[in-house]
Amino acid sequence: MSERFELSLLGGAIERRYRKLRPEVTRIAWHKLDGDSLAPRLRARARNFWTVAALAEHRAAAAQAAVLRALVEARAPVDLIALASGFVLDELAHVELCARVANALGGGVPLAYDGDALVPATTATLPPLGRAAELVLEVSCLSESFLGPMQRLQLDVEKHPVLRAVSSRILKDESAHAGFGWTFFDWAGALLDEPTRAHLQARAARSLAALRARPVADDAEAATFGWMSAADYRRQAPRIIDERIEAPLVARGLLSMSSK
Repeated sequence: MSERFELSLLGGAIERRYRKLRPEVTRIAWHKLDGDSLAPRLRARARNFWTVAALAEHRAAAAQAAVLRALVEARAPVDLIALASGFVLDELAHVELCARVANALGGGVPLAYDGDALVPATTATLPPLGRAAELVLEVSCLSESFLGPMQRLQLDVEKHPVLRAVSSRILKDESAHAGFGWTFFDWAGALLDEPTRAHLQARAARSLAALRARPVADDAEAATFGWMSAADYRRQAPRIIDERIEAPLVARGLLSMSSK
């Protein structure tokens, strides 16, 4: 069911405990982010971009929570599960970071989303380890392994100090999230039966094809404010997919050469 994307903080003692867990959110010099200094068209685009980014991080928090539950159900190693448990907090902090940027630029834009479709679907007929593997594949090995390197490339050219601080903080967390996926399969690979592995190979091939075919709208203007230009995206994305996703999938037997 479609609903409006809105965020809130409970405040009081609960917020203070949250701030102790992620104090870097309030340490950013938010006062240096002045939306009035942007041209009106760029400001409107930036408000939209950072609101969409907040929703994407909200979706990532839901996905990481689903991964965590699946790992517990699959009786994964306790230390591996414990490592993943911190990822939900990371993503929620990213939600706030992106929302703060949007607010500083004049406020988030209205967005509708389906709360029942936040998490990638799993296959009920698979065993618990197979369902956990499906989620780790989609969330860590595909999404995080793509977005992290792309964000690093954008950060290399980002000049605004607040956007650099926000993106640096997010990137630091996302690198660990991507690495987790490969660590998981280094452990789980030998435990997957052949039908489950074949299922994962087919899913990886479909998801990889969808990522390669992701549409990118042409830029209405050259200026950006935290995002990669369409030209840079088209130039960099294929290399990132080849090196950071396809090659590790093939190396772990999660993508057959025939499906490339």
